[in-house]
Amino acid sequence: MNAKKKGLAPVAGFRFVGLAAGIKKKAGALDLGAIVADHPVPTAAVFTRNRVKAAPVRLAARRLRNLQARAVLVNAGNANAATGPAGEDAALRTTALFAEALGCAEGDVIPCSTGVIGHVLPIEPFERAMPELVAALGEDATTFSQAILTTDKGPKVAERTFRAQRRDYRVLAIGKGAGMIHPNMATTLAFAVTDAPLEGTALRAVLRAATDATFNAISVDGDTSTNDTIVLMASGKAGGKPLTGPGERAFEAALTEALGEVAQAIVADGEGAEHVARIQVEGLRSTKDARKIAETIATSMLVKTAMHGCDPNWGRLLAAAGRAGVSFDPDQAEVTIGDVAIFRDGATLLDAATEKRAAAVMKRPRYSITLRLGGGPGTAHYDTCDLGHAYVTLNADYRT
Repeated sequence: MNAKKKGLAPVAGFRFVGLAAGIKKKAGALDLGAIVADHPVPTAAVFTRNRVKAAPVRLAARRLRNLQARAVLVNAGNANAATGPAGEDAALRTTALFAEALGCAEGDVIPCSTGVIGHVLPIEPFERAMPELVAALGEDATTFSQAILTTDKGPKVAERTFRAQRRDYRVLAIGKGAGMIHPNMATTLAFAVTDAPLEGTALRAVLRAATDATFNAISVDGDTSTNDTIVLMASGKAGGKPLTGPGERAFEAALTEALGEVAQAIVADGEGAEHVARIQVEGLRSTKDARKIAETIATSMLVKTAMHGCDPNWGRLLAAAGRAGVSFDPDQAEVTIGDVAIFRDGATLLDAATEKRAAAVMKRPRYSITLRLGGGPGTAHYDTCDLGHAYVTLNADYRT
């Protein structure tokens, strides 16, 4: 969904804002945003597993041990990562400024940053912008969805409703990311809010499950960022008792759909990407084995460059599967691109006509590649994109 075309429907209990604070080099670019709940609400998050964690990630993790927050403060243009004690102080000071302006406890403000690594986050833009940031808070999350972007072509937003306890509840998910994408919970940030009532421990469990099925099954370039963060907040404003059982499962399904839509939009927006493919692996002994092969194929540079050239190179697909460390019989393998079978029972099926059909599928913006590697129950998928010249050009010049 393109947030620029229309405003986003409100989620009871939350206000949003995005504005230009002067953090990015480009004058007038939106680069500072916030999500604010009416009062402290149950909040959960998942963070990067990169051992080099940005200052805002470390501070956010500490503050969310009690599974509660009032606000999220997000800046783009500066990751505040690998910045030592000065970066830690900047994360503390900027959130303190926002807490004072809101009239809430400093510990209830969760910081998130994205952008260039290695530069301490400047305080002055926050000091100048703080009065406007609070005054401009409103129910529409459109400007927030734009203010968190870096190299993205546009916002990534998804909305879902679900029914439980004879009530209709809403879920809104907003994300950013285009490069350094290989979340293992790149510069991926995502935020989800709901008006449903949930307790913190349930919120954390649902978020982890939804993240594993979505953001942990995508890759653009194999790089896991220092700042990856997904935050989930529940206001409970739509009423009812805290969701459990079927209600909690309905919420998890809605959240997974919303995060999945945002995650797929991130892959489609991969820097320089022209094609998105779902790598589907079937017939293994376990889901874990299937996932390992799907991830290995999805992150193979040879596979991704073949995607860019629309080349149905089954050899690269099987070679990547073969080095994943999972046992399977290549003589039982079948490889299909879209609905075109290109390899089966140890032999290629690519004659001139079949290759032309498979290449035509690969010219589509989105398609699937399926590997059936046996008769077992294990199945898994990974979403990936092609890798071409534009990715190198953009990232070679990123800091300059």
